[in-house]
Amino acid sequence: MQIYLPIAEMPVSVLVLLGLGAAVGFVSGLFGIGGGFLMTPILIVMGIPPAIAVATQTAPIVASSTTSVLAALRRNALDLRLGLVLVLGGFVGTSLGVWFFAAMRRAGQLDLVITVAYVTLFTVVGGLMLAESLRSAWARHRGRPRPARLGGDHAAYMAWPLRMRFPRSRLYASVIPILGLALFVGFAGAVLGIGGGFILVPALLYLMRVPTGVVVGTSQFQILCTSFVALVLHAVQNQAVDIVLAVILIAGGVFGAQFGARAGRNLRSDYFRFLLAILVLAVGLRFAVELVLRPAEPFSIVVQEAR
Repeated sequence: MQIYLPIAEMPVSVLVLLGLGAAVGFVSGLFGIGGGFLMTPILIVMGIPPAIAVATQTAPIVASSTTSVLAALRRNALDLRLGLVLVLGGFVGTSLGVWFFAAMRRAGQLDLVITVAYVTLFTVVGGLMLAESLRSAWARHRGRPRPARLGGDHAAYMAWPLRMRFPRSRLYASVIPILGLALFVGFAGAVLGIGGGFILVPALLYLMRVPTGVVVGTSQFQILCTSFVALVLHAVQNQAVDIVLAVILIAGGVFGAQFGARAGRNLRSDYFRFLLAILVLAVGLRFAVELVLRPAEPFSIVVQEAR
């Protein structure tokens, strides 16, 4: 069953999109992170223009983050004060990201920027996560597990100026590194069409030493707010959000996430970290291969309307 995407200007199979949405939703529910880092590359490989894929993927991120935030509020697993500081930095990063996105699109370099950014970000983050997972597994194999990082045990940069108290997260820390982290996540999310949970969650755990119980809910609150702003800005400023594609992806993702969440309850933590690292690294390497392969159509013509 084919359906025409009005903004992407191409026909696609509804069943294929629903299946992909369900598969990515399953992975998202399994690992507890947004599936934007996986769905956006898949859409690009399917032939969806990168600008449309990045902008449209923010809609499913908003939908999935909303359900996660509501669940965190019911469990009292959200630090609202820390979340608001992250949202403040995220708004700035998102605005800069949408502006950069539009500038690169006008310059005709957006596809290259997205590809290089995916390669750099995902291979670095995936490599670090894989190394951490293997070190922990090796230490456990030798009978000397690595000591756990405890919430409230802060690094030196948390003592920079402009300190603020976050009782729910047991933090009394400078807002400067927190705002900087949120700005980077918001910028990357707007440019690459990712929620940023796979960056924000490890950073809050290992860099900010936020207790595990409030990390996911707080990060999802920041992602919800910044992704919503990115969605509106992409729709208004760049006219790049395909609502038909977004609705299909949301429908498939909601269905798959339910099964992924159930499967994730039975997944051991060491397997969890290892599989997530492999997944992130594989996405980065997939784009790295694309940089060195000869394209099927080396030349293209872009017709711009006269202003």
